[in-house]
Amino acid sequence: MDAATGIVLWAAIALASGVVAWIVAGRKNRTASAWAAWCIVLPPLVAVLLLLPRYEGSPTVETALDDDSGDE
Repeated sequence: MDAATGIVLWAAIALASGVVAWIVAGRKNRTASAWAAWCIVLPPLVAVLLLLPRYEGSPTVETALDDDSGDE
């Protein structure tokens, strides 16, 4: 396997793990975007997410960065 094939393979695995993490984190009541981002960087974190129990607290609310800017 040459370097280009390895890079493409790693990119495919990273993107697939990000999608899986987004779906699993949403079902486990966790912050989906944060888990997806970290699982793209480190794909084995999907295994950690799968081992975590479902979060029973109130669902996390993601706010946009410009929601509290004050200019209207």
